[in-house]
Amino acid sequence: MAELTNNETVLTWLDDMYEIVQPDNVVWIDGSQEQIERLREEACSTKEMYRLNQELLPNGYLHRTAVNDVARVEHRTFICAKTEDKAGPTNNWMAPDEAYKMLYDIADGAYKGRTAYVIPYSMGPIGSPFSKIGIELTDSIYVVLNMCIMTRVGTAVLDALGDSDDWVRCLHCKCDIDEEKRYICHFPEDNAIISVNSGYGGNVLLGKKCFALRIASYQGWKESWQAEHMLILGVENPKGEVRYICGAFPSACGKTNLAMLIPPEGYRNKGYKVWCVGDDIAWIRKGKDGRLYAINPENGFFGVAPGTNVKSNYNALASTKEGTIFTNVVHNLDDNTVWWEGLDKNPPVNGVDWKGNPWNGKTAETVGANPNSRFTSPAVNCPSISPEFENPEGVPISAFIFGGRRAKIAPLVYQSRDWNHGVFVGAVMASETTAAATGAVGVVRRDPMAMLPFCGYNMSDYLQHWVNVGKELDPEKAPKIFNVNWFRRDDKGNFQWPGFGDNLRVLLWIIDRCEHKVDAEETAIGYVPYAKDINIEGIEDEISIETLEDILDVDKALWKEEADGIEEFFTHLGDRMPTELLDELNTLKENVE
Repeated sequence: MAELTNNETVLTWLDDMYEIVQPDNVVWIDGSQEQIERLREEACSTKEMYRLNQELLPNGYLHRTAVNDVARVEHRTFICAKTEDKAGPTNNWMAPDEAYKMLYDIADGAYKGRTAYVIPYSMGPIGSPFSKIGIELTDSIYVVLNMCIMTRVGTAVLDALGDSDDWVRCLHCKCDIDEEKRYICHFPEDNAIISVNSGYGGNVLLGKKCFALRIASYQGWKESWQAEHMLILGVENPKGEVRYICGAFPSACGKTNLAMLIPPEGYRNKGYKVWCVGDDIAWIRKGKDGRLYAINPENGFFGVAPGTNVKSNYNALASTKEGTIFTNVVHNLDDNTVWWEGLDKNPPVNGVDWKGNPWNGKTAETVGANPNSRFTSPAVNCPSISPEFENPEGVPISAFIFGGRRAKIAPLVYQSRDWNHGVFVGAVMASETTAAATGAVGVVRRDPMAMLPFCGYNMSDYLQHWVNVGKELDPEKAPKIFNVNWFRRDDKGNFQWPGFGDNLRVLLWIIDRCEHKVDAEETAIGYVPYAKDINIEGIEDEISIETLEDILDVDKALWKEEADGIEEFFTHLGDRMPTELLDELNTLKENVE
């Protein structure tokens, strides 16, 4: 197939890669529906994918990964910066020369007997000032078809690139899916990513966490913008005014549910709406008016299937109804559809589990879907997708919110005193482990801005970058910064806040604070709402005003312990910690004495 570009930097890199991987054929992905349909047919003919019931799930397909290849592998994910210090203490580091040699040895001849697919893709709307371009070379049709959902793909991307050298080089080789030789390596100074011996989406859809966070965070640091592990949502009031919020949450803290929140019935009847701009990643830049604007660089959702149902996340489930690839879920042979734990109470009796074995949901002693099974769905399928989703200029951000799972310490919501205090709030955000995760309950895991596994450079420099962004903003135009905690528990271990759609009640208080419409009480940790200002109308049977006051309480003794844990964490991050954040820690210590 003819090359689709004359860009010398692209063609030279591809020639170098072909020499290493030695493909039998080369196919350029042009983004056309005809080509996508041909690739689907081919994947089904080799049983790489299975065509599902086209009446119930039009253009829906099922894929199974190897049993040893079902999740991101953080211990085999490396930042290959020129010095270990640039990668920092929170990343695995390998010297670039050593990494290239090892990876090219593994990839040597990996495409023999296979086809090389060249995927030109844009993170963000093609031609947007926010957007960045990548070229992924892969030997997996599954990767091609997922990238066609998750990113903007095809000839229009190459037209936008022209003869520029500003693009990310992405090599993926399935090799033998050997977990002992599985590596996902990032070369931030070279704009390059190499993934070998995996076929699982999180390790091989290189536009996702690899480019859109690890490489892009480094690019943003160098080019004065931000790549963040954040949802973007818009709250529309009955007057039709929309305010946008970015939110960062570690895994299992309800991030996707919040991104696709459906307002409670009483609010819907009044005309409130919540729009989803993005569920996972935000790229943020200063606009011409001096405010921060954000885009979602992705074009689809790569969601966790188990637990997704009509009640927990109606919009996410609705997103899967067309054009979706399901990975490692149960195949229901009776109607040729899919199922997973938590979808409904009717598991198939004539099914095939995620490993490809016969599975009867009524008698099985094992789960049918892998706990990390996935759906890859076009964002346009989401019933609440924002009308601004394709806006090349992004949406203006009123607030940042950070959140984790804390049983006792963090109140339902509090606001930082100013920008630097807000950066501190994000830097110290943490979750307590649940029994399901580790067997150890209540262990505090700190995850600054939910970026710990995804920052492409030294975490101290990343936090300094946040501080520096604030220096460039007019305080009146800077987003306000908040912390939320949906997970406060009473002494019997029960959640005290109803959560889910009722989280809108907290978002509305946050927006009121941004617009100076409501007062707050100053505490040792920041500004906390007066209970009367969080509307609990319609949920009085679930939460009383007394309980609300309880989950807004700030316990200084607990925060004194917290300050010790924060100090220990900051020490771990090294001697380049921003002095502004060390000052904030000292302020906290003084406030809780």
